[in-house]
Amino acid sequence: MDTPEPFAQSDPRIAFFDRLAATCDVAQPTPTEILRCIEQSADLLQLKPGESVLEVGCGTGPLTGWLAARVRPGRVVAIDFSPAMLDKAKAKCPDAEFRLADACRGPLDESRYDLAFCFRSFPHFRDQAAAVKNLAHALKPGARLVVLHFAGSQEINDLHRKLNDVVSGDYLPPPNEWENLLLAAELRLVELVDRRGLFYLRAVREPPTA
Repeated sequence: MDTPEPFAQSDPRIAFFDRLAATCDVAQPTPTEILRCIEQSADLLQLKPGESVLEVGCGTGPLTGWLAARVRPGRVVAIDFSPAMLDKAKAKCPDAEFRLADACRGPLDESRYDLAFCFRSFPHFRDQAAAVKNLAHALKPGARLVVLHFAGSQEINDLHRKLNDVVSGDYLPPPNEWENLLLAAELRLVELVDRRGLFYLRAVREPPTA
């Protein structure tokens, strides 16, 4: 898939993840291990049949088919800024819609989704404040944003710092930094867990006041 030139130049992480796509599905954790973990944590997403889900940073699609099955007859739109990752994801899940998109750039569909789900992707958003605002804009009033990692923020940030590559500065904000990000996007924090083995954030878009 060819990437439009301005988009390709917008973030050096795109080339990094294009290279990673070739080996991502055999690296640890494997897609099978990821699915096992997400099945055990399914209650965190509160998925319901008929819902519309925006999967943000879908990668090679280890969870896209699982999400589509959970919300059927609803809809999953999976986005990623890496063309190579997106090509692999498309081959795995014919039941979802895939788009080459950058959550930091927007605009995304307005007031369309019941859930915006970031699994292992949020640290790689170069402008996290813009990404949160764009995702909030895509949510229906009362809908939710979920950020999920099977590692705590300190584990994730330590791992990235050890990498000698473009993602070495990528960063998952710890709990004390989320309040301002969410408030600026008119999102309300419902739950935040940050411990070894789990980072889970759920926030909702406030319905308009009468």
